[in-house]
Amino acid sequence: MAPSEAQDHPADAASPSLPDYVLDANAVSKDTNVNWRHGRAPDYTNTRRVWAETKKASHTAGSLPDLVEKLVKNWEIEASYKMDLKDWRTVDTSNYTFSVNAGPAQSGEHMLRVGTYSAVIEPNEFYCPRHATFDGSHKSFKRMMPTFAWEVLEVYSGPPTVAFRWRHWGVMKEDYVGVNNKGEKVTIKAHGGPIDIEGVVVAVVNDKLQLVKIDVFYDPMAMFRQMAGDGEGVTTTKVE
Repeated sequence: MAPSEAQDHPADAASPSLPDYVLDANAVSKDTNVNWRHGRAPDYTNTRRVWAETKKASHTAGSLPDLVEKLVKNWEIEASYKMDLKDWRTVDTSNYTFSVNAGPAQSGEHMLRVGTYSAVIEPNEFYCPRHATFDGSHKSFKRMMPTFAWEVLEVYSGPPTVAFRWRHWGVMKEDYVGVNNKGEKVTIKAHGGPIDIEGVVVAVVNDKLQLVKIDVFYDPMAMFRQMAGDGEGVTTTKVE
């Protein structure tokens, strides 16, 4: 199916029999008896508002791009806030793997240990997963950019192998503070401008539309280049 057709053609399987996590972008937030990080389900109200107001793509309800977008948004909620892999409804927990730019396959448990940011960013001059905890990494990025909306731009193929292009964007409202690959504290002064990155995912899903394999392809430094600009607002200090 060509991208334009995938955008407009409603998925044949779109029906009440589909799992809620492809029909409602906030479905898993309503789960009870879950070990939520910080003791409660997250509130995505502001992020969803920014998404609705500034997204580039508009998908027909029940279309393949719409279903894919909602699946990934629910996966992100689970990966960021559900502390037990057994509670992740969007993935086939016995087979699930995640990789970045054809790198090694990571397990869900790996992402639970290091955090969603550290799972997708390699050590660099602005940030290093080795010097960040799960909560610490989230604080660094979420304080800098309070909302980081996400959308599907185009879908190139349907299940079981779903290839699609995505966009992730927000506004740098506060200073970024992190630790780089040299163990130095890095501060990037907020510029109040947009951060806007794109990439591609090739995902495999099972017959329940659960994610079995996710391969992400993107430029990990694109966000940092937009944060740092000409470098005048960047300072580094040694960590004692």
